[in-house]
Order: sequence, then C-alpha cells, then structure tokens
Amino acid sequence: MSFRPTRAWALPLVLVGLLASCAQDGGTGVQSAKLAMIQGRGKLVCGVDGKLPGFSFVGPDGRYSGLDVDVCQAMAAAIFGDASKVEFRDLNSSERFAALASGEVDLLSRNTTMTLSRDAPGGNALSFAPTTFFDGQGMMVPAASGITTLKALAGKPICVESGTTTELNLADRMREIGVAYTPLKFQTGDQTYAAYLGGRCIAVTSDRSQLAAKRSSFPNPGAHTLLKDVMSKEPLTPATTNADPAWADAVRWTVNTLIQAEELGITKANITSKLAEAKANKNQADLRRFLGVEGDFGKQLGLPADFVVKIISAVGNYGEIFDRNVGPASKLKLDRGVNNQWTKGGLMYSPPFR
Repeated sequence: MSFRPTRAWALPLVLVGLLASCAQDGGTGVQSAKLAMIQGRGKLVCGVDGKLPGFSFVGPDGRYSGLDVDVCQAMAAAIFGDASKVEFRDLNSSERFAALASGEVDLLSRNTTMTLSRDAPGGNALSFAPTTFFDGQGMMVPAASGITTLKALAGKPICVESGTTTELNLADRMREIGVAYTPLKFQTGDQTYAAYLGGRCIAVTSDRSQLAAKRSSFPNPGAHTLLKDVMSKEPLTPATTNADPAWADAVRWTVNTLIQAEELGITKANITSKLAEAKANKNQADLRRFLGVEGDFGKQLGLPADFVVKIISAVGNYGEIFDRNVGPASKLKLDRGVNNQWTKGGLMYSPPFR
C-alpha cells in the first residue's frame, strides 16, 4: 500500500540512522546504516514527483504508477521480497535534494538529471544509479501559434520551472542562437503549466518526456505541439546520497537487474520457468549466478540471495516497465529510441553480473 506525504517523523529517522551506523545487514558483513534502518522500519521511503503521468502519478484510487514508481517498487522487492513495502513522498524540484540529504526519503526516483555538480562532493553530493530514461530538453507551444523553431520565440515569454537544469539550459541555448526572450519562472511544475495553459507565456520548456506526459493530461492534448529542437542531454536517474556507498550499490545493481533481465529475455511471465531451468541445469553458470541459485551476489550487496527473482517477479524487466508506463501500452506511446537495449542500438547496458 502507498501513502501520501507526511514529514513529521523525518528527524527521528535520521537519529535512528545514526544509531544504526554500525549495523550489519542480514549477517552479510555489508555495512550500511541506511539499509539497516530501512529493514528495521519495514518499508522504503521513496521521493517521486507524483504528478507526472507515465513516470509517477497518483490515480483516483490513491495508487501510484509510472516508470519512476516501478523503480521504487523494484527496490522494495529487492529488500523485502514485497514491492508494496514502499511509501511515496511527493517532492517538487526545490524540495527533492533537501529531502534526500536530511534522510526524509531513502531514494529519489523523480525525473532528476544526473550532472557533475549534483554528483560531486562539492555540489549536491549525490550518488547516481544507472540512468533509467535518457531524455533531452524540449519546447512546447500551442499548435495554433504557428511556431516551429526556437528562433521564432524571439522576444516572447517562455514558462520555466526555476531551480532546475531546465532553466539553465534554456538560457544557454537561447544565448547560443542569439535569441532574446522573457523567462517566466515558477517554483513548481503545477504553477508552470497552469501559467502556460492560462496564456501567460507562448511556450513552456522541460524534458521532452515531461512535456509529453503533461500534454496527455491537458483538456485538449492535440492543441499543443512539441518542437523538434532538442536543447540538451537529460539522463534521468535515481539518486541516493553519497554518504552510504553500500546503499548506493544496492540501488545501482537493482536498476542493472532490470536492464540485464531484458537482455537475457527474462520477464515477469517467465521468471518462474527460468528459475526452474537454472536449478535443473548446473551448466548454465551465468543464469544460475544471476538468479541467485549459486554464488553470493546478494550477500555482497546486503540483499537476499534471490533478490533478482524477487525484483522481476514484482515489476518485470526494464522493457516491460518502459512499455506499460511510457511506451506502446501507455497513453504517452513514446518510442524506445536511445532507451532501447544496446543490442538494438540503444544506450541501455548493464555491466556484467560477475
């Protein structure tokens, strides 16, 4: 079951984390205060957007869904063998890093771009997992405006969310092409898109995936067009703090599990038969290690031996997650493009499980 955000107990959890600093997870010898605290609490607390269809969105029934949500659920399945043991916290762009640093959330899975300054100890001091969606910044305009290029926005107001890479990329790109414009800055995504729909600006800019997601919830989606221009690279990536490397590794290899399972053709539907196959055939060394039949991958991460099986049984592989949330089985119907497997010309590539 998922819960709506509350923050009253954030400080007590930080204190619990400090007391657990010497804890060892499951007798494995892997020291992680964060993982020990999560296990003791009995649930993962995951920071998401909560208002972005396809990535993290709360339905009328109060349930969360989306690609970012599935990453959180995969992590809960890895730790507890139960994808429902996760509490979601809605965080806007200005709140997300503070919530992660304070320990209010354990994991940030919220359309966040990996950058040097966010990763570096002298910046936000985050530890990024593998990228779960390779994106780029775009621009959306009313179809009736007739605007087809960035240069056609000269002298016009553009809505943008402040405190984001989007704001910086917009300034850089328009400077490069010599176009003067008027930025209308807002603290939250809700304010930004409300201003755009209200006619306060002629265009709105964000990640192309976010623009497509937001457009799908507009009263008349067909009345809005995404320009062809791609203004930046936006690798959207789950993040933890860099204060607990063992916890960061557990998250990192959970995401790699989703990618590797797709490469191996292991799905939510066939995981049981694949596991039976691995147990029956001792010659399938790679498959047996991946599924935890032999070896100690789980122990090395402070996770159960069968964490891979638990993950795929709960949410499927990366391709399944993509397809149902943002791909052909979703309202967004985004093309896989660079988010395809490396064997199919994309960038999704897991390091070896060895």
